Amino acid sequence: MSANFDIGSVAQRAKALGSSTLYEASGLPTAVDPAIRPVWRGAFIAAPAYPLECSPGDNLALHLALERAPQGSVLVVGTGNFLAGYWGEVLTVAAQAAGVVGLVIDGGVRDIQAIEKLGFPVFSRGVSVKGTVKATAPSIGAPIPFNGAQVAPGDLVVADDDGVVIIPRAEVERTLAEGEARADKEARMMAALREGRTTVELMGLERQEVGQ
Repeated sequence: MSANFDIGSVAQRAKALGSSTLYEASGLPTAVDPAIRPVWRGAFIAAPAYPLECSPGDNLALHLALERAPQGSVLVVGTGNFLAGYWGEVLTVAAQAAGVVGLVIDGGVRDIQAIEKLGFPVFSRGVSVKGTVKATAPSIGAPIPFNGAQVAPGDLVVADDDGVVIIPRAEVERTLAEGEARADKEARMMAALREGRTTVELMGLERQEVGQ
């Protein structure tokens, strides 16, 4: 699967399934550290990744990436888990003008109210008022390890209230198809539960009394 897949269709299918189902369906180490959370509730991303790395307390790479990232990309930013205000209102406006559709960063951001008002989805490790310098850019647009997953340009990033998953682009269609099969199975199970059956019965779980 190339980076030029039909993101509209993929995003619709991914949103219907959610990050948790896609993680289970992938069967791969796609889950990102759960400490990386949406900065406003309801934020959602399903887009091709554009990875980069920032030096601790230095956001030059972000400014450069906004000139290079393909339209429709989500920036996936490694900072070495350094909490500072790498991103704020100014970069959000710049990103929207450049056609970048979201940010996932293992560092910090600021100007949260402005970001939410602009409707720009951001997932970060934390919030920090501390500013950054602009001196170095270790890596822009190259594959990087990212907090439990690997990310390369064009991989599918799906992020919602449950967390962030990064699916290798070659595995996207398979993962979506298996996710949809999993969702159908769960829908049948929930219908059976509403009819009075139990999870123990439906899942074939052993009945084990405490103390036995």
